[in-house]
Amino acid sequence: MNRRSIIRHSLAVAASLAVGLVPLRAFALGPAPEALTDPVELTVGYQKVGHLAPITLISDELEKLGVTLKTVEFARYADARTALLSGSLDMATVGPADLAISLSQGSKNVVGLMGVGSSKKYVIARKGVELNSWEDLKGKKVGIAPGSAVWFQFAATVTENDIPYDSFTAVNIQGGGANFDQALKRGEVDAIVTWEPFESVPVIEDYGYFAKNLEYSASEAVGAELGMLMATKDALEEKRGAVERFVWAYLSSQEKLAADPAAFAAAYADLTGLAPDVAAEAAKPITLGSVVDQEQIERQAKAFAELGVIQQDVSDQIADHWDPSIVEAAKGQ
Repeated sequence: MNRRSIIRHSLAVAASLAVGLVPLRAFALGPAPEALTDPVELTVGYQKVGHLAPITLISDELEKLGVTLKTVEFARYADARTALLSGSLDMATVGPADLAISLSQGSKNVVGLMGVGSSKKYVIARKGVELNSWEDLKGKKVGIAPGSAVWFQFAATVTENDIPYDSFTAVNIQGGGANFDQALKRGEVDAIVTWEPFESVPVIEDYGYFAKNLEYSASEAVGAELGMLMATKDALEEKRGAVERFVWAYLSSQEKLAADPAAFAAAYADLTGLAPDVAAEAAKPITLGSVVDQEQIERQAKAFAELGVIQQDVSDQIADHWDPSIVEAAKGQ
């Protein structure tokens, strides 16, 4: 079953396939804010990945609150970060490391607001390739997306497990996640470090497997966060009311999906275009809701500088570029 040729079924099928999944993280949310007197347009960059499924459900709600949502799709977090820094976006979903990367590049017009989800992450090995321990990576070809959120998680974990990064061959794969799956399927690499739903596709199609002894989401430096919502300082100053309503609507949508695995699987399929059975499988390991905080981002920034991924340690700058107050207000805290 080639991912590109998967025939989409009705979303109702996704609901039936998701029955039996455990409820995801839920939290209290404050009442809806009042509508803005003068409507405001908000431009938000996003990616078609499952943990961002809540974004598909908020446009109508935002219209009621006086916010016109304009979304721009990006293949990777790094592309959305670049667009945000250029000023063409008000907000974007980016990787947990992108705040530190932005600051290290001298870009000060960014503020991290919240995380969006977490998940256990495993190296995906090709069938027939034994990966039972981190030592087994030595001599293997591993497909990576350099500079991506998952690569940061993987690189930090490899380092923490005392595996020299040059003991295996890191194969840079460009483009979307489907390219990783094809490289694994064709035998061009022995393993891949990628993201859902492209992690589950090789397993479902039976040419790959989760190497569960090679979990890289438990890194002390990086953690299990799948992404982060970041805004420009300009947007927070000039469109703060719209940003506040976006965050409230997003959290409201997130809360509903977190409490209803069937609805989450359906929204996942709707966003990504995957068949419901694939989307339901890919949704299983994901927990909606943030696990990242200022301290975690500071640890990331310090670790990335030590790894040489970024040119300077900007951990002391994170506090000035992390604002949890909008989320706290949305939750009535």
